Formats: sequence, C-alpha cells, structure tokens
Amino acid sequence: MFDVSATESIIAASEEKSCGAMKLRAEIITDITQISPEAWSQVYPDVLESYSFFKTLQESGLEQFEWHYILIYDAWELTGIAPCFLMHYPLDTTIQGPIKSMLLKIKKRFPRFMELRALVCGLPMSQGRLGVKRDPKAVVRAICEAMESLAASKKISILGFKDFGLRECEWLDALQAEGYYKFESMPSTEMTIPFLSFDEYVKTLNRASRDGLKRKLKKIDKATPLPMEIRERLSEDELDQVHALYTQTLLKHGEMSFEIMTKDFFRFISDNMSAKTRYFLWRLDGRIVAFAFCFISAERMIDYYLGFDYALAHDLHLYFTRFRDLMKWCIANKIPVYEMGNTGYEAKRRLGFKYIRLFVYAKHRNKVVNPFFHLLCRCLRPENFDATFKHIQEKV
Repeated sequence: MFDVSATESIIAASEEKSCGAMKLRAEIITDITQISPEAWSQVYPDVLESYSFFKTLQESGLEQFEWHYILIYDAWELTGIAPCFLMHYPLDTTIQGPIKSMLLKIKKRFPRFMELRALVCGLPMSQGRLGVKRDPKAVVRAICEAMESLAASKKISILGFKDFGLRECEWLDALQAEGYYKFESMPSTEMTIPFLSFDEYVKTLNRASRDGLKRKLKKIDKATPLPMEIRERLSEDELDQVHALYTQTLLKHGEMSFEIMTKDFFRFISDNMSAKTRYFLWRLDGRIVAFAFCFISAERMIDYYLGFDYALAHDLHLYFTRFRDLMKWCIANKIPVYEMGNTGYEAKRRLGFKYIRLFVYAKHRNKVVNPFFHLLCRCLRPENFDATFKHIQEKV
C-alpha cells in the first residue's frame, strides 16, 4: 500500500477539488490481488485486458515495468480505477528512417539514451482504459492528484496518459489546462466481419488490393501446406518455440514496442485467462514456424502477439497465411470484429482494416521545463517520420 503520509496528502487534494457532493480519496496499491476481482469488475470496463490480464503481467516478471493501481473512493465506495506503470520511457519509439538507425547505434553504447523515467497511466502494449463509475471529470482530477503525489515520492518528472480513445478524451482533455500536451498516437486497427465466407470478404476489397491478395493466396496454395492448430495452452517445448519466434520478430520489427514479454507471460496467461485466449500455430515438419496469440470473446478477436521464422517467412508467405486462416476462423465462429493492433499500417489498409484513433497526454512536472518538453513531443510525433501516419490521420 502507498505510504500513509502520501495517501493523506492525496485524500486532502482530492477532497479539495471534488465536484458537488463527491468527496474523493485515493489509495495506491502495487499488488492487484489487494483488490478483489469482483470489486474491480464493478468499476473497470468490460474489456479483455482487465483484472486477469494485469494479474498475469504482474506475475510474468516484466522487469521494465513497476506497476501501480490508483483506486478512487467516494467515501467507502470504489468509483475509479487507473492502472499505471513506471518505466524508462523511450522517446525515440516513433522515430523512423536514418535517424532511427543512428540512434540505435548510440543506444548500443548508451542504453538509456533518449529515455526518461516516467509514470504512465494506461497499458504499455495496448489501448489505455480508466475505470469510472460516475462523475468522470472529478475522478480524473483525483487520479491526477494521486499521480502527482506518487511521482513526487519517486522523484519522477514525466507524467503521461498513454493511448486513450475518443471516449476517454472527453474526460482527459481537461488535462491540457494542467500542463499536459495532447498528441495523436499510433492508432490501433480493426475490421468488422459481416461476411459469410472468405471469398465474400475478398470481393469487398478494391481491385488493386484484391488482385494483390489473390496473387499471394495463389502462391500460398502452391506452397507446402501449413494447417493451422488451435490450442488453449502450450507444452514446455512449444513455449520455448513460441517465445523464440516472438523474440525473433521483436528483434526484427519491435522498435515501436514498449514491452518485452517473458516466456512466463505466455505460460501464465493460459492459467489466468484460458477461456479468453488461444494460440494459433503453424508447423512445418513438426516444428512451429509461425504463431498468433489472440484474445477472443463473442464480440471480437484481438490478434495480440505473433512470431515468424524469418528464414521461411517470405517463401512460405507466413504473414498472409496467418491472416487468411484467422479471418476464416473469425467467420466460422461468427466473431464480428477482428482487431490487429498497430504497426504495419500499409498492409492492413490494403486488407481493409480501419483505424482506431488513440491519443497521448504528457507533461513535465517542472513548469519551466514543460514548454520545452511540449516542443520535444511535437518533434517526435509519428507523422514527422512516416508519411503513412499522415494518410492515417486523413482517413480516421
């Protein structure tokens, strides 16, 4: 639990700035099991990345994060939840091209170059969420006061709210009056699936995308068959293979990822969320050459983590094999939305995915430094380094 003196200051600040009859107080815990799943679910949104997901992250030994959970109470009633994490935030995440190559060379010698220690509300690997039972603006103010106090106790200068959607922006936009800079983040992607067959889906694409996909699928059909397996959990040998493929993919394309998932994550997620997770595997001669780890519900499938054997990925067209098989699975199981996360935007655009707008709010706690920090944030916006992002912002 957060130390008593800090908690008392948070309570006082929250009460002083509360609206109407609400007298809010904040508690900060570092172990999610200090709150019950039932209490959590009464406040936090009904999303796949909820209590059991955070419990898995906590158990998985992700050394780059220190987790905190801000609980907001109205008297003794829980009315707000904000998951937060401390990390060395890499400012160069959005940078691409020659500048990125230069920075990577520098970081080989100075690993913390372009990194600032930050306290961030949200999730490192996905869309941020806030649990708010009522009066969102008052709850957000209380969360901000708690984050300020926690940051002061940890001697952290940077505060942020990462990757929140348009709904939460209605509550969070008031942060700009408190010194936060708002900017558009890398969007997530999703596709609605009203199709009765994969062929029906293909017909909805424009001619260039349709012809390109057909050519790739024709090559796939001529290549070595790679039937898809579906598993709820993996053996130790399969965990080794999957994590090796994940690591290979992270090294090749992971420069825009904040997180490095451990093998324990892929083990424990099956224990904590077996009804909502699946592994999709593709093998060649008994060896796993591609995998997709997905969240599933009646409303959507989230294609969360993937891994390829890049010695074979091009010749076997593993990216499009995976996409086709997962689309067919969604259609067969009547799952109406397929979410595929960020990065690889041009390929996803051609496949018919739409963009989910996400926003970041960030500030430096020193009021003198903060204007210069805002300028740095403007310079590091994704659209400054990749024309794809300008296209995205025109379309969303």
